[in-house]
Amino acid sequence: MTQLDFITVLPIAFLTFWVCALLLADLFIKRKGLTAVLAAVGLAITLGLTLMQVGRSALGFNGMLVLDGFSIFVQTLLLLSGLLGIALAYGYIRRMKIERGEYYGLLLFSIIGMMLMAQAADLIMVFLALETLSIPLYVLAAFARPNPDSEESGLKYFLLGAFAGGFVLYGIALIYGATGSTQLAQIISVVNLSGGFEGIYNPTLMLIGAALVLVGLGFKVAAVPFHMWTPDVYQGAPTAVTAFMAAGAKIAGFAALLRVFALAFPTLSADLSPVLWVISALTMFGGNLIAISQTNIKRMLAYSSIAHAGYILMAFVPFGDPKVLPVSVAAGLFYLVAYTLTNFGTWGVVIALEKAEGKGLEISDYAGLGRKYPALAAAMTVFMLSLTGMPPTLGLVGKFYLFRAVLEGGYVWLAVIGVITSLISAYYYLRVVVTMYMHEGEAQTEREFWLGLTTLGAAVLTVLISLTPQWLFILAKDAVLMLF
Repeated sequence: MTQLDFITVLPIAFLTFWVCALLLADLFIKRKGLTAVLAAVGLAITLGLTLMQVGRSALGFNGMLVLDGFSIFVQTLLLLSGLLGIALAYGYIRRMKIERGEYYGLLLFSIIGMMLMAQAADLIMVFLALETLSIPLYVLAAFARPNPDSEESGLKYFLLGAFAGGFVLYGIALIYGATGSTQLAQIISVVNLSGGFEGIYNPTLMLIGAALVLVGLGFKVAAVPFHMWTPDVYQGAPTAVTAFMAAGAKIAGFAALLRVFALAFPTLSADLSPVLWVISALTMFGGNLIAISQTNIKRMLAYSSIAHAGYILMAFVPFGDPKVLPVSVAAGLFYLVAYTLTNFGTWGVVIALEKAEGKGLEISDYAGLGRKYPALAAAMTVFMLSLTGMPPTLGLVGKFYLFRAVLEGGYVWLAVIGVITSLISAYYYLRVVVTMYMHEGEAQTEREFWLGLTTLGAAVLTVLISLTPQWLFILAKDAVLMLF
């Protein structure tokens, strides 16, 4: 391993060492809360190592991994998501009597896979990262054993995830057959018929392979029509796992989609952009329309998560236009930050109201929350407004940047669909607000320090960042995708 390789993989290597040591140390730790603290310390140190790489760019391991502004931005967001996930789980898994030290080890292993996904510059590495992040999530989804809902959730996620992984692998095989390489830089060189590769390229195989990769990654981000696993898995999995899964898996999946499609497949945009347009529109309509009929808050948020995948997909549609690409990538990254912050805050409120055996998860259970717990209800109101895209929240700013990028790409009707579906979403998001403030009830919540800090902190940041969002968008715009 060269010095360049070491610099490229340093944060991931450190976190891998830390989680292996954590699993061994956990054997001797009786109070599992200490395991949570050690896991958070490991993530914090890894975050520091990641931020030390700002401004660097490198290609390591013979072109398998890349270090650039994009990977650093995404990894920073993933590590912060991990810290928030630990904060939500700290009291929750103890309260639900599923406190086991391996929970945090699995969480960290999944984050390692997500970080690899952000740095992957080779399709083989994309697949390895996908499996590394997915396998711990399958186990975490079934973590509340012997709860049959949790076990069913893990099994469904595993079976459908393995099926989707097969699509990705088959797509990679076809791309290799079409170009003779799995490295993104080599693929684009072959496609452009440069560097002595003339006569190798097979555009038909390439297109089919790219479509299969899109199917597999579409499953990971829960885009329609690859979304059927989402509501059942979100409902059955422990809520702290659902919160992390809803954010982390989306960030990693969209990071891979952005890098692979923007760098390796820009010449396929004439064929794939219309497909992405349709998938984005169907995902926005499907998620929002089905969410209207839900009475369980976890299922409602699952369909909400599907809908937001559609909004983020809007940033991918103009991926073949080099003039619009920097703005659309920045808009996608900005919206991922807005969604992540809002997502953890929302699930924090859900965890606060959840009781054993799945009680407290109906929307009707939120009746009277505004009168009895005004701060928590105000936080939930902020999150519902942000998910809708209403002021004064970060969700509004995120949708503004997304719609602007789509309009600059010339996809006016997609922006119109985005506005219409946002209006539709207001019905079921504001229904929660109406229930909290206008319905009589005796809502009961759990008081936990880290849970409350995460929830209220997310609400404050959702409002404050929306007032001066330019700095965050500039950071996202500086997160440049680099092809070596």
